[in-house]
Amino acid sequence: MRSLPLTFCAALVAGAIALPASAALAESTSDDARDEKRSGTVSVSPSRVSPGGEVELRVDICGKARSARGNSEAFASEARFEPADGKGLVAEARIRSDAAPDDYEVWVTCKDGHGKATGTVTVVHHGRPSPVAPVRAGGGGTAALAENAADEGPGTRHAVIGLGLGAVAAVAVAFRSARRRRPAQH
Repeated sequence: MRSLPLTFCAALVAGAIALPASAALAESTSDDARDEKRSGTVSVSPSRVSPGGEVELRVDICGKARSARGNSEAFASEARFEPADGKGLVAEARIRSDAAPDDYEVWVTCKDGHGKATGTVTVVHHGRPSPVAPVRAGGGGTAALAENAADEGPGTRHAVIGLGLGAVAAVAVAFRSARRRRPAQH
């Protein structure tokens, strides 16, 4: 008869040991479920850009997802993310050429739908408009120098240098002419 209370106590001890383990297992399962609905931030570089410029976007919240999509009212088209060299995903996005100066929100959604991230890009206008897709025809930026030179023209410094060179040339011609006119003395 003594075995019945002993069996009952053993069952209570086993239940007490198993209850915290099952609670911990249930809690870790709920943590995994929370991890599946991750949220984070989008890294935007550069954070300030002119219309027509490009930005690089980075996220690291997508876990095992190998791609994501990003949108913003400032973007010319949807940004498609791919795995980066290190950790996370990376994409490039072009800013609309008609984007007004303002702060624009960026939204990224992981392909599997389990992660979302937000960030901000600031569109600014510069004094001079820059081309959206410049032609790579060489010259190394000499067009800007040629514009400035055409506006300035020759100045006083150029006139003095020219007069000095002209005087040196005139003296050289005079000496040469004088040497030819002398009779030979033998």
